[in-house]
Amino acid sequence: MPKIAEIEPTPNPNAMKFVLKEPLTWGVSRSYDSREQAGADQLAAALFDLPHVTNVFYVDHWITVTQDGGANWDDLARKVAVPIREAPAADAQSQAYAAIGAGHPGLDDETLTDEQRGKLMMIADLIDQNVRPYLQGDGGDLYIVGLEGNILKVHYQGACGSCPSSLSGTLAGIESMVKSIDPEIELVPV
Repeated sequence: MPKIAEIEPTPNPNAMKFVLKEPLTWGVSRSYDSREQAGADQLAAALFDLPHVTNVFYVDHWITVTQDGGANWDDLARKVAVPIREAPAADAQSQAYAAIGAGHPGLDDETLTDEQRGKLMMIADLIDQNVRPYLQGDGGDLYIVGLEGNILKVHYQGACGSCPSSLSGTLAGIESMVKSIDPEIELVPV
């Protein structure tokens, strides 16, 4: 049962990051926008049962919970803490989800040419090294959905999913880095 070490605000005023003493997973991230999406994930389902919760994102030693802006964080944080503390151990949780969502889903697209796949791998490495650590530090993340022509589709998770700065400044910064690989690429959040 994970114990909460810290509760940190994120750049998104509607999202709070809960840093844990024990991990929920080992490198497997989970992101849900609704109770229906959460399905059999007991932790996420329990959090969505709380009023105002709109997104649950977790990986390793932290979980970000996003609300609709209608709740006071002091009150909501106390309620959110209960299912987090009752969550299953990391080993059992990671084993259950190990085959789902690992790696970069966009790289699995069989319609990609070898050139596109190589370009996408370079972009994925760039994001892994230069972007993802900062987004995760703020309670969010980003993954590559796919590459269609010169359109690179990405999806923000956690605190980044509804944060105004992720759709403006962060997106422009990532696009600038990606253009170092291919100046014709346009970044589109989905």
